[in-house]
Amino acid sequence: MNLTQDNISSGIDGNNWVFTHRQKTQTKVKISLLPKAQNLINKYKLHPMTMDTGTLFTKITNEKLNTYLKEVAYRCGIKKNLTFHMARHTFATTITLSNGVLIETVSKLLGHTKITTTQIYARVLERKVSSDMMMLKEKLK
Repeated sequence: MNLTQDNISSGIDGNNWVFTHRQKTQTKVKISLLPKAQNLINKYKLHPMTMDTGTLFTKITNEKLNTYLKEVAYRCGIKKNLTFHMARHTFATTITLSNGVLIETVSKLLGHTKITTTQIYARVLERKVSSDMMMLKEKLK
């Protein structure tokens, strides 16, 4: 909620990165921006609330965010009670781990200081086990 344009800089790969500190632990954060995240930043660039506050996104409470997630679920026919924490879990499992991102990287992205904390999120998906084993079979040929 507190990100500003000052938090966006070119990273070691020449792409845009977020440079900030975690609110809870004050540890440094360096995260490469995915294209969809950059699109969201661009979408809100000229929004009256972001222009007024100087932040990249409009500021809302966690409670309001969860209310919006429930509305999205309803409109999409999703029967689960969506929450921000569930979105974080989905990011860790479905978006990163199941797409081959190493657990050490996911741990850093989530701001965990211990890998064991990340392992709680890291339920291994059958599809991931299958693809990893196929890759191993190819290497062992």
